[in-house]
Amino acid sequence: MKLVYLLGLGAFALGLDAYVTAGLLPSIAADFDATVSSTGQMVTAFTLAYAIASPIFATLLSASRVRTGLLASLAVFSLANAGSALATSLPVLLITRAFAGVGAGLYLALAAAAAASLVERERRGRALAVIMGGMSSGTVIGVPAGVYIAQHTSWRATLWLVTGIGVVSLVGLLLRLPQLPATETVSLRQRAQVVTDPRVASVVGVSLLAAIASLGLYTYFVPVMATGAMGSVDNITPYLWAWGIGGVLGSVLVGSLVDKVRRPATLVVGILAILTLSLLAFRITASITPLLALIPIAVWGAVGWALQVPQQNDLLAARGERGGPVAVALNESALYLGSAIGSGLGGAAFAFGWSGSVLPLWAAGFAAAALLLQLTAVRAAAKKPAASAAPSTAPAATPATSATPATSATSATD
Repeated sequence: MKLVYLLGLGAFALGLDAYVTAGLLPSIAADFDATVSSTGQMVTAFTLAYAIASPIFATLLSASRVRTGLLASLAVFSLANAGSALATSLPVLLITRAFAGVGAGLYLALAAAAAASLVERERRGRALAVIMGGMSSGTVIGVPAGVYIAQHTSWRATLWLVTGIGVVSLVGLLLRLPQLPATETVSLRQRAQVVTDPRVASVVGVSLLAAIASLGLYTYFVPVMATGAMGSVDNITPYLWAWGIGGVLGSVLVGSLVDKVRRPATLVVGILAILTLSLLAFRITASITPLLALIPIAVWGAVGWALQVPQQNDLLAARGERGGPVAVALNESALYLGSAIGSGLGGAAFAFGWSGSVLPLWAAGFAAAALLLQLTAVRAAAKKPAASAAPSTAPAATPATSATPATSATSATD
């Protein structure tokens, strides 16, 4: 398990890097004398590159070169963050953020497969939990710490911290990670066939819309809270903690619910309804007093992270052993693509001079759209119970889970 913890350390760096930049936007914008909307596109660059790299590069990489891919992706990630810390202009920063996204997207997919292959079958769940625990810890612990460092030194110091963690994990894996056994490869054509499955398409579509709402809004968390209509908050750290802690609790507690309910897809309906309401409540409570907004922010984080557990369960049930990992990989791409779209739309709103206080309302609208799509999918599944149940077999879920790039909410994230 020591090697798995090294892999988890790399995932911690990824979780920190993916979400801390949202808290650094005002500092970076001031440093480059740029607008918040244009600076926010560094999040778009990272998440869009992540969304593209995760399925494509993982497919093109030979199954016998997992170790090489892991080391190369972590090296690219670390070098790109060093480049970000040294960037002298916004265009250079955007380019380095894109390369960091490529490295992160490939690393997380391969780290999950590597962790599963390093332990006995009965310990695979624990090994995968270490990887995803690294991601969530990077958000809950790393992001507030990174923002604190930036506030007392500079945003560049925070990115050097990410670089240092990545390098430590890279050196440890370089010295200790053995050659890993080959795994089955899946062609791009086979991936395209999976996404044409109506059930997969609906799940991925819901994840995309929910990510636009949740992760897209999180990108502009700092400038949104700084607006007068949201309380003109200067110290964002308590709110980041509320979102992150809520996310960890949500991702942990939802697992038992998924195991208990007969139809996890119905559970998603409740999660999306709560997400929509929490985003609306965030806007309303912040206008009254920012401290009151801590409650809906924590709920937003909890349901945002919790959503992907039943989503992944539904995908594994829909596609079985062979197609399940592919479907989950596509879902991961949808999450980061949604984040990229959300951050792009938020940047456009700021570019047009709109108040950041409208973004929670936009986010609630996308969450409501995800809810409507999920309700449609649930009704369609109810009309065809035999077809929806046929691919779901208990033996298929166990090996499929071991190969997925994520087994709990990530995303997430952060």
